[in-house]
Amino acid sequence: MAGVSSCMKYSMFIFNFLFWICGCIILGVSIWLRVSKSAQEDIHLDSSLFSAVDLMIAVGSIIMVLGFLGCCGAMKESQCMLILFFIGLLLILILQIVAGILGAVYKSQIETTLNKTLFEEAKQLQGVTSDSHVFQEKFQKFEKMNQCCGLVKGYEDWGSNFNPLYGNFKICECAQKDQNTDLCTIYSNRNIYKRPCGVVIIDFFKHHMVILMGIAFGLAFIEIVGLGFSMSLYCQIQRK
Repeated sequence: MAGVSSCMKYSMFIFNFLFWICGCIILGVSIWLRVSKSAQEDIHLDSSLFSAVDLMIAVGSIIMVLGFLGCCGAMKESQCMLILFFIGLLLILILQIVAGILGAVYKSQIETTLNKTLFEEAKQLQGVTSDSHVFQEKFQKFEKMNQCCGLVKGYEDWGSNFNPLYGNFKICECAQKDQNTDLCTIYSNRNIYKRPCGVVIIDFFKHHMVILMGIAFGLAFIEIVGLGFSMSLYCQIQRK
């Protein structure tokens, strides 16, 4: 009977050991962000983003478990662990494919929902409550950083709040270096940014969607390699 290939066995172990380390790093960083108040303050992590951190904790945990099953299955030549690893990795791959298909099918609905959210948020720029003022101050910093004005309709989104001073600069006012560029326009004898911030936000999502797709394809390739390793090793153990 043919024996188990040492090359296959140790390749499987190394592959899953690296997989396990990645899971440990993701899990460790995610838990640190979740429980450390100083970390949340340093990176300005809002409570609304805790769900994303919780998701990363779950992802890190799953990767750790799969890495452990793959490592132990390879070294112990355990068919049970290898088949569990194979099933877990296959389910993740299927979920990625389903998520990609749903993202492509409902792309227009996602864009519509995002635009609707932007319209709703734009109302806060005209608000007079304390919560609205907090949002406006943070948004003004976003405008300055991204060289944009308003969310959907530019300066019109600010309504009667367009004229008050925020800090040492006026709302939507162009930086000195940008005043003679296409980024700015003149309104009420002021140089202001003409691009709505909604365009910046949508472009951000589109750009990072491409990056996420690239990462997803890279992960899919790694997962297929892992599936091949595990099934090949499983078959070799069965034939032994």
